Parts: sequence; structure tokens; C-alpha cells
Amino acid sequence: MAKAPFGALFGALAGLGTALGCLAVELRADGYEQYVESVSVAAGAIYFAAIMIVVTWDRDRRLNSD
Repeated sequence: MAKAPFGALFGALAGLGTALGCLAVELRADGYEQYVESVSVAAGAIYFAAIMIVVTWDRDRRLNSD
């Protein structure tokens, strides 16, 4: 059975969260305050998903270690 691509998934989610965080900073600087909260919440949710991937990765590693 092939290993799940936890590292690639974590990297993609962390990159997307970082990009959205940068977008929120740019929106604030450009005066689009009405969009900053939604973009920040989306970035936070994506970072949370990335953290949960790491937790799942660790639990899978512990479960399958012999």
C-alpha cells in the first residue's frame, strides 16, 4: 500500500494559507477593509487544516511503525 502524500498536502495548504495572508495584508494596505476579515478567516482555516494534516501524519506514522 502506498503512503499518503502528507508532506505534499501540507506544503500546498501552508503555501495557500501564506498567499492568503499576504493578500489580506495587501488588501488592508490598499484600503479594501471590507474584505480583510474574510480573507484572514480563510487563511486561518487553511492553516488549521495544514496543522491537522501534520497531526494525521504523526498518528499514521505511530500506527504503522513496527
